[in-house]
Amino acid sequence: MNQLDALKQWTTVVADTGDFKQLDAFKPQDATTNPSLILKAVQKPEYAPLLQDTVNQFRDRPLDEIMDRLLVRFGCEILSIIPGRVSTEVDARLSFNTNATVARGERLIELYQAEGIHIDRVLIKVASTWEGIQAAEQLERKGIHTNLTLLFSFSQAVACAQAKVQLISPFVGRIYDWYKKTAGAKWVEADMAGANDPGVQSVKQIYDYYKKYGIATEVMGASFRNVGQITALAGCDLLTISPDLLAVLAANDAPLVQALDASKAQTLDLPHVFFDEAGFRLALNDDAMATEKLAEGIRAFCVDAIKLEQLLLGA
Repeated sequence: MNQLDALKQWTTVVADTGDFKQLDAFKPQDATTNPSLILKAVQKPEYAPLLQDTVNQFRDRPLDEIMDRLLVRFGCEILSIIPGRVSTEVDARLSFNTNATVARGERLIELYQAEGIHIDRVLIKVASTWEGIQAAEQLERKGIHTNLTLLFSFSQAVACAQAKVQLISPFVGRIYDWYKKTAGAKWVEADMAGANDPGVQSVKQIYDYYKKYGIATEVMGASFRNVGQITALAGCDLLTISPDLLAVLAANDAPLVQALDASKAQTLDLPHVFFDEAGFRLALNDDAMATEKLAEGIRAFCVDAIKLEQLLLGA
C-alpha cells in the first residue's frame, strides 16, 4: 500500500488545485481552490477557452460578477470529477467587510445552484479575520457552509469554533516558513521536522482542542511544504494537498502510522477558551507570526484577484 492510500484510511484527502485535469489520478474526496490557484490554471493554454467563454457569455455584467462566474465554472468542472465538496473563495479584498462577504458568499452559492449543484457540495472560503469569522457565522445560519482560510493561530481556531463554521484550514507550510525565516542560520531542519515542525504542532494543538471539547468544526491541514508535514498529521480530519505532493505520497510505499487520534485527545487536560472581539484581536496581535502571515496572505490573494480581473478585462 502506498502512503496516499494509507493516509486515506484515517484522513479525508483533498486536492489543492484549480487544475482539474490533474484530479483523476489521485481520486481525492474534495478539492480546494483559491484566487492564486485559479490564476495559475487560467494561464495554461488548456484552460484559456474556459475563461474566454465565461467573458463572452457575461461581458455586459459587472467585473466582480464575471470573476465569480469564472470561479464557479472551475468549481463545477471540479465537482464533475470528485465525489465530495469544492471550496470557492470570496474575494480577499472583502476580508474586513462582514456584510459584503456574506453577500458575495450568497451569490456564489446562487450561481452554483443555478448550475444544479447542491448547496452541501460547496464550501465558501473566507479569510479568518474577525469580520470574516462573523460573516461565516451568518452564512452557516443560512445553511451555507464555510471554509475559514488563512488560519495561523489557536485564537482564530477558537473563534471559528464559537461561530460553528463547517471547516477550518490551518496553514502548516506558511507557519513553517515564518519560523524558519525568523530563525535564520540557527534553524536545523532535521530538528524541526515531523512532529517538531511548528506548523504541524499548531494543527495538532487545534485538533486536540476540538476533539477534547466535541467541537464539530472539521480541521483540514493546508499549505504543505514537504511530505513529512503531511505524514506527521495522518489522522487529521482532512488534509488538502497539492498534486505534486500527492504524487510523492502515491510513489512512496514506506509504512505510515496514525499521528493524530481523537480518542487520545479526549483524555488530555486542556483548558476551555473563549474569545470576544477584543480578546481575539489582542490574542492575534500577541502572535507575531499569525499577524504577519494573515496580513501577507490577504495581500497576496488581493494581488492575484486583481491579476485575474486584468485577464478578464483583456479577454
